[in-house]
Amino acid sequence: MVRFADVHEGQELPPVVVEHLTRTDLVRYAGASGDFNPIHHDEEFARAAGNPTVFAHGMLSAGFLARCITDFVGVGNLCRYKVRFATRVWPGDTITCSGRVTRKYEEAGERRIDGEVVARTQRGEVAVTGTFTARLPG
Repeated sequence: MVRFADVHEGQELPPVVVEHLTRTDLVRYAGASGDFNPIHHDEEFARAAGNPTVFAHGMLSAGFLARCITDFVGVGNLCRYKVRFATRVWPGDTITCSGRVTRKYEEAGERRIDGEVVARTQRGEVAVTGTFTARLPG
């Protein structure tokens, strides 16, 4: 976790890389989230819906992206997190999450930073984009 004094606008967040997403990862997420939509675990169902195979829950990718933020600011310091889903993530994909600080300021007696984050596949496709606000200790 960083301190406010050690952060600057434009600073890059350390990347989080999730290598080779597996079908087991998808099933584990389904169990943890309660989202058992068969499009994420049933090959036949996914193909009948026009997909080449099953694909990851969007919120699983958003969770990987959130980890990029919370590894940097600390879980308890994240105030706001907003995402936009851009493309699907498939079994076998490697997801690289990165971000940067876009603003450093004080508001309502708190030291805060804003930032933007992105999750990309190994093909360079943007899977998820997001923004965040965090409060940091002095």
